[in-house]
Amino acid sequence: MPDLDLEVDRVSKRYGAHLAVDDLSLAVGRGSFFSILGPSGCGKTTLLRLIAGFLEPDSGDVRIGGRSMRGVLPNRRPVNMVFQHLALFPMMSVGENVGYGLARRGAAQPLIRERVATMLKRVGLPGAEGKRIDQLSGGQKHRVAIARSLVLEPTLLLLDEPLGALDLKLREHMKIELKQLQADFGTTFVYITHDQSEALVLSDHVAVMSAGRFEQVGTPQELYYQPRTPFVAGFVGANNRLTGAAARADGHFVELESAQGLTVQARPSGPIAAGDVVEAFVRPEVVSLAHDAAELAPMQRFVGRVESLLFDGANSAVLLRELRTGTEFRVALPQTGEFADLREGEQVAFGFDPQRAVCFEVTRT
Repeated sequence: MPDLDLEVDRVSKRYGAHLAVDDLSLAVGRGSFFSILGPSGCGKTTLLRLIAGFLEPDSGDVRIGGRSMRGVLPNRRPVNMVFQHLALFPMMSVGENVGYGLARRGAAQPLIRERVATMLKRVGLPGAEGKRIDQLSGGQKHRVAIARSLVLEPTLLLLDEPLGALDLKLREHMKIELKQLQADFGTTFVYITHDQSEALVLSDHVAVMSAGRFEQVGTPQELYYQPRTPFVAGFVGANNRLTGAAARADGHFVELESAQGLTVQARPSGPIAAGDVVEAFVRPEVVSLAHDAAELAPMQRFVGRVESLLFDGANSAVLLRELRTGTEFRVALPQTGEFADLREGEQVAFGFDPQRAVCFEVTRT
C-alpha cells in the first residue's frame, strides 16, 4: 500500500436534518493530485472544511500523515488552503504576503527573505518581492497564493475552487500551471471543483460526489470510459441519454426501447434483465456520421435531420433529430472537416458501436 498523506475514515457531518457528508471514506497517496468533483450543494466544501479542521465531524476520523486530527485545531494541522478569492493582503507586498505565515511562526527575517525568494523563483515570479498585489495579473496572484501556502511546507494543500473567478482563457492557462507546480513541488494537492474539465485535466484520481456520498473514485480515464453509475455517466463529459425498457438482455448487450420508440443496443453496467427500466448513455464523439447509411456497417445505424450546428472549433458538434422517432442526438463533428459544410435541414446517417454505449438499470425510488 502506498504511503498516504490523507485518510478520511467513515466521516459524517449533519446540519440539522440535512446530512451533508454521509459516512465517507477516502485515501490520498503521498505526492498525488486528488480532486473532489460534484455539483453545488453535494457536500464537497463541507468535506474540505472537515479536513482543514474548520468543522468537526459528527462521526469518523481524519488522519493526515498517519496522525489522527481529532481535536487538532486548524492552525495546528499540517495543512494550508487556497480559496477561490485567494485572500491575499492588499496592503502588503508580494514578499510580505508569501512570508506572512513564516513571520507568524516567529522565523528570523534573514530566513524569511531567503525562503520567500526561493519560493517566488520556483513559482515563476523571481524578484517580485517588492511588488504590490494590485500590480499583478490574475495568474500571478494565484501563484503568489500558492507560494504563500507552500512556503510553510504543508503535508496537504487544499484548494477550494481556486480558478472559479477567472475568465475562461486564464482558467485554461492556470490549469496547466497548477498541474506543473504540483508535479514540481511534489506536495499532495486536494482540489475541490464543480468543473469536470478541471478535475479531469489536473488529477491523478477523482472522487465524484453527489448528495454527501461518493458515486465513484478512480482515474480520470476510468470515470470517463467506465462510469459505474448513471450519475457519473451523466455528470462527467457530454452524453446523449436515452431512457426506456430493456426489450432484451443477454449479459453482453441490452436492447433498449425508448419511450419515443427508438431501439438501441448498449453494453450493460451490472446485471440487467428484460423488462427492467434502463438508461443508455452515448457520448457525442463515439457517434459516426455518413452521407450513406451503408458506409456505417456493421454499426447500428439511423438517419437524422440536422437541427442546428454548434461551431466551437475543435469541439464543434451537430444536433440531429432521428427521422422516425424525433429523438435528439448530439454528435461531435470529425476534425477532418469532412462535414463542415452540413446545413440545417439536411439529412445525414449516423451510427455507433454498441460497445461504446453504456446502459444502467434505473433504480426505482
